[in-house]
Amino acid sequence: MKRSILAAAILAAMAISAKAETVDVKYQGPVDLGRFECNSISRSSFIMRVCYAAAQRYMVINLDGTYYHHCAIDAGTVRGLMSADSMGRYYNANIRSRGSARGPFDCRDHPVPRM
Repeated sequence: MKRSILAAAILAAMAISAKAETVDVKYQGPVDLGRFECNSISRSSFIMRVCYAAAQRYMVINLDGTYYHHCAIDAGTVRGLMSADSMGRYYNANIRSRGSARGPFDCRDHPVPRM
């Protein structure tokens, strides 16, 4: 009986890990997207994918093939990005950090959530 419960637990863990996706985020390293809601973007030449974990206020975004992250980003800002006429223009004006000029959601100024 105990062996069958253990075997079921192992199989369940394997099924979860098989569905998990990890991406390499610049300046952060591997991030598991298991708790994120991800959207592939086809209407932008700059933004390829947006993944957001609302409970942690944490966004991972693929820009031209490179993943970046933003911390303490509110759902309204993410909704604004997703519904903007120009997602790239919205991102650059409202989210992006530029060199030493840190954006409002720069993870150097906010703690990176534990996922």
